[in-house]
Amino acid sequence: MRGDVTTHAPLSPAPYAANPLNHGGREFAARRNSAPAIGGETRGPRSDFQRDRDRIIHSMSFRRLKSKTQVFIAPDGDHYRTRLTHSIEVAQVGRVLARALRLDEDLTEALCLAHDLGHPPFGHAGEAALSESMARHGGFDHNAQALRTVMRIESPYPEHDGLNLTWDLLEGLAKHNGPVSAPNWALAQLDDAFPLDLGTWPSLEAQIAAVSDDIAYDNHDIDDGLRAGFLGLDDLMELDFLADQWRTVEKRFPTAPRERQLRELIRDQIGLMVNDVLDHTNAQIKGLCSVQEVREAGRQLAGFSPEMQEHERVLKAFMYEKLYYHPEQVSAASRARDVIARLFAAYSQDAKLMPARWQENLPEHDPDRSRMIADFIAGMSDRFAMQACEEIYGERPQGLSNV
Repeated sequence: MRGDVTTHAPLSPAPYAANPLNHGGREFAARRNSAPAIGGETRGPRSDFQRDRDRIIHSMSFRRLKSKTQVFIAPDGDHYRTRLTHSIEVAQVGRVLARALRLDEDLTEALCLAHDLGHPPFGHAGEAALSESMARHGGFDHNAQALRTVMRIESPYPEHDGLNLTWDLLEGLAKHNGPVSAPNWALAQLDDAFPLDLGTWPSLEAQIAAVSDDIAYDNHDIDDGLRAGFLGLDDLMELDFLADQWRTVEKRFPTAPRERQLRELIRDQIGLMVNDVLDHTNAQIKGLCSVQEVREAGRQLAGFSPEMQEHERVLKAFMYEKLYYHPEQVSAASRARDVIARLFAAYSQDAKLMPARWQENLPEHDPDRSRMIADFIAGMSDRFAMQACEEIYGERPQGLSNV
């Protein structure tokens, strides 16, 4: 059965939805103009969560996602997903789910768009390299770095550092995958400055952003893997739930070209996952009357059913074996890690290799010094990182484009 989702005009918000008129405030007080304020901001047509979304979209960090790895490192082709297109696709799934569940669509969209802002170049290979370099200086992970990006690095305003997003948005970024019991140094420092209640579950909007990420990359990574020739139909048929769905696609479109049938398969899988999340989540949230009850539930409320969760676990294992750990991918990842490690070593030894504005603000001592070097590297695009490595070491990294 095809997994289409029918949506209608937005319904009134549910009692368990985040409220832009009653959010947790912003780290820095309202600014500019003397017009009466609503929810801590000057009057205008946008809600505070819409302002959050717009600040993210207009940030340099968001624009740089267009040249950061999703699956394939620095691909030559224009048809493969990047962190930017992935984030947009996550937001599309998130808005569908939020609307159907009567959640705040703007907060959900903002969380989806911002969730990968902390990713360094070269995807998980780059993150692994930075984590290794930062092991003695408080560690590194992209979730904490996303918070650091929007709270301290992206600073377009004269009055304060960061984008000054709402507490609800920051809380959702910090723990969209669940409570954080052992925050790394970077996240702990931010939590000290603006406490984010790390020990509880986040809003349903944040939980929906997390599962939307899974739905998007589970299926769209398959699409890119097929396009690159790293995956084939025979590979997909190893999974019973995909094989069953494939047979229904063939039956509905027996004369369609194989490429279109495969894309239909992916669309169907997305629809099935979305409907599964809606059915399971609606059952979990029945009777809830407030956002606070969501946070105090003590468990994840929005997500896959146990059956779909098992299908998704099997699919992830399959993707690691067939795509993410493909020999060409492993080889490219090794070279990418080397680029990041060499850049970190070079900047640690000679800060003059960094742009002037970074040199001027670089602390003298660790862990703050290494943290700022990691900030600089994490903000790079794939191509900028390769160019920087070439300028420092006199040779261009080879073998990083594998599609």
